[in-house]
Amino acid sequence: MGAKKKNAPDLGLFIIVLALLTIGIVMVFSASYYDTITNDPFYYLKRQAAFAGIGLGALFVAMNVNYSRYRGITKLLLLMSFALLIGVLFMPAIKGVRRWYPLEFFNFQPSELTKFVVVLYMADRLSKKSASLQHFIGDLSTVLVVIGVQAALILKEPDLGTAVAIVCTGVIILIIAGLRLRHLMALAVCGFALLGYAIFDEPYRINRLLGFMDPWADAAGTGYQVINSLYALGSGGLMGMGIGGSRQKLGFLPEHYTDFIFAVIGEELGFFGTLAVVVLFLLFAWRGYRIASRCSDLFGSLLAAGMTTMIVLQAMLNIGVVTGCLPVTGISLPFISYGGSSLLLCLGMSGIILNISRYME
Repeated sequence: MGAKKKNAPDLGLFIIVLALLTIGIVMVFSASYYDTITNDPFYYLKRQAAFAGIGLGALFVAMNVNYSRYRGITKLLLLMSFALLIGVLFMPAIKGVRRWYPLEFFNFQPSELTKFVVVLYMADRLSKKSASLQHFIGDLSTVLVVIGVQAALILKEPDLGTAVAIVCTGVIILIIAGLRLRHLMALAVCGFALLGYAIFDEPYRINRLLGFMDPWADAAGTGYQVINSLYALGSGGLMGMGIGGSRQKLGFLPEHYTDFIFAVIGEELGFFGTLAVVVLFLLFAWRGYRIASRCSDLFGSLLAAGMTTMIVLQAMLNIGVVTGCLPVTGISLPFISYGGSSLLLCLGMSGIILNISRYME
């Protein structure tokens, strides 16, 4: 159980979240207002603003609910996550993938819920008095099976980026919880082997890898996204072309208000705009890990560290893809990319971290 004494929520983290959210709403509008499919320049702005409003409501609720209460519903959420990940594989394909449940107002992506559930499950399991990571058989093997099955289901959608984010976050939580070095080395070897298999098992992933290694070899095909992303970043210079001034978003840069919105930020706000976003995520990491290190119990500490890692790692992967440092994975930029499921999850998890900050020592 969390400590009984309540402090004020971490104001610094709250301001950082609001800053990222504001940048996201502005840039989603700037990147999408010319869209010719909806015939409504405010379509994505209105939806993103609605998601932000609901998400802020979830943040304030989570900020005032004692984080220890989530332990009582961990198993239920875990079963729900498995069921949703299996069920989505039978949904109609959207752009060749099956990642969403089509609902009335938005497409629900169950893998976003899984990100939170994995962190919650691991924090609950590894914070019990009987938990031990000294031997492979026991808590460690059980946790690895849970993470592995969920990652495999997400990979089946297919969604390699989210699967990698979940596995890497899980490993970092294990390290924080006291994973032995020899177990970590074994996991690293197995992890890279499985990642290699996942890449070479699908021709389109091989093409993405080749496009990453030399995008100019097939500028109109596998290298198209990366090249246009780099064009956008380079065109922005130091100060940018101003809000609304991006040219790459005019039919050249795919997924310009979702996965590649960071490139539009670079083109319109320049180097200093992208630097501001990177600094905000670094500050988010600092405040989140600070809260985790000062939490009054192990469950809260692992929960805060895991959720901070999930958000920051996803940002690192997205920015790495957009800047050509990583192969294209199709992972969104937290708080900023257009999308209801991701935004609601990030704001909800931020609310839980803020609640944990109220019980810091």
